[in-house]
Amino acid sequence: MAVYERQTRVRAPLEDVWEFHSNVSGLETLTPDWLGLRVESVVGPDGEPDPAVLEAGSTISLSLQPFGVGLRQHWTSVIRVRERTNGTAYFRDTMADGPFKTWIHTHVFYADGDETILRDHVEYELLGPLDGVTAPFSMLGFEAMFRNRHQQTKAVLE
Repeated sequence: MAVYERQTRVRAPLEDVWEFHSNVSGLETLTPDWLGLRVESVVGPDGEPDPAVLEAGSTISLSLQPFGVGLRQHWTSVIRVRERTNGTAYFRDTMADGPFKTWIHTHVFYADGDETILRDHVEYELLGPLDGVTAPFSMLGFEAMFRNRHQQTKAVLE
């Protein structure tokens, strides 16, 4: 399985960074425009539509149309774990349906005084027999997307 990681220091307290990443509006803010994101639905763990916080068990259905080209790609993601302790927080989402064979995305937040270390860790497998050949090229897209996400986090919270 291929792995992508990116880490950034955000000059904002853990509570602010955690709260920003805890709802679907944060996802919408962080997704680059070129991906053509459309959130189709968000359902909480108890079946509640559009929950205020993406708790463990929440399901997000979305679609993407990169650069406005081709058919929309549908993606369903489930928040599997969401935990906060003193000085550390994380949540993990997995792709239940979409363009990857496997997608496990762990978002980790570490308090460092009045600042926060934000780390994204993605384990993924592409669909199809060329997974091992195409995985290095997918890193280029991940790099652009996650660089933008981390820059947006800093722009909004600093």
